[in-house]
Amino acid sequence: MNDLRRVGANPDFWYPVAVSRRLRPGCVSGTAFAGERIALYRGQSGVVHALEDRCAHRQVPLSMGVVEGEALLCCYHAWAYRGDGRISRIPYLSKGDGRPPRGVRAYPVREAYGLVFVFPGDPERAAVTALPELPAFGSPKYKTMTFSRAVRCHYSFMHENLLDMNHQFLHRGVVGKLRPELLEYRTSARSVEARYLFTHAGGKRNRSASLLAAEGIGGSDSRDVMTIRTEYPYQTLDLVPENAERPAYCLWAAYVPQDAEQRTCHAYGLLMIEKPGIPGALHLAWPFIRRFTERVFSEDRMAVEAEQRAWEEQGEDRNHEVFPLILDVREVLRTNGVSLGPGAAACSSTSGEALASASGCHAAEPAAPASPEPPVELPDG
Repeated sequence: MNDLRRVGANPDFWYPVAVSRRLRPGCVSGTAFAGERIALYRGQSGVVHALEDRCAHRQVPLSMGVVEGEALLCCYHAWAYRGDGRISRIPYLSKGDGRPPRGVRAYPVREAYGLVFVFPGDPERAAVTALPELPAFGSPKYKTMTFSRAVRCHYSFMHENLLDMNHQFLHRGVVGKLRPELLEYRTSARSVEARYLFTHAGGKRNRSASLLAAEGIGGSDSRDVMTIRTEYPYQTLDLVPENAERPAYCLWAAYVPQDAEQRTCHAYGLLMIEKPGIPGALHLAWPFIRRFTERVFSEDRMAVEAEQRAWEEQGEDRNHEVFPLILDVREVLRTNGVSLGPGAAACSSTSGEALASASGCHAAEPAAPASPEPPVELPDG
């Protein structure tokens, strides 16, 4: 447990695993949490179910299957599964023939904020574990941009990247010279919160950065206060311009480990942007803000994936961190996480194949696995 990059994400929380709008009624999709393959499907009634992604018969992924009513049929022998994972029908057996005593594992699943959440841990804890609270999501004063992206790094690198705002030199090409000043930070057993004062100190600044910070088309020299919080296992960021009453934008993010060794993760984010007083202005600015956020994230991804490669080449974490804030968040992630255990290395050799399970909509006939979902999901809604 000393090496944070060998600490796994605690499964006893709700984790997003899909964008709701992409899973239409009658569709099935493959996803994963920490090497556990999960088949998501939406029945014809609109209810989403999450099952272990293997048929109890021959272990063929159920994500290659077909939705029939509220059941999921394996593409191989058409064994039918209910949403609770139990086998409801084996077509070629008569009533008197023996049947398997159980089906496959079913995961608690909920939909919120345009995302599908599953609870990969102890199912008895799901009922008493709350979903994250996002008050700005449902507010008429904000419009939300949804992110869904694959990143080849341990989830802890993502927490460090967002919380440590001293890396603005990385983004100098799009934000100019930003000078962050750490005003204060607080730490508890499950959280770390930091407040920064940002001042633009020169250089060319992307116009979309000004639009996102509610500074108008021409921009301004206003100073912004940014509050970033890791509340295990999620992260939030609020930016409040100088003299403003509420945030210009709020970000919520979760980093879902994909493979057994957790060297890759899927980042889900909700960026809630305040609507300006001019009707339709945000709609016109939306493509430019989206392009700006894509570029910033691509630079961050380049850095965290380079950190992951260095860890793998060296076989351990050799970095020399000097920022107390990051030392504290590492401790929060370490103490709230779980040991990956000796079996993780063995599982990781097949994790790439496991994550390439089928994803798509199958109306009548079983189909070959479709291409995995693209690494970037930036819908306009």
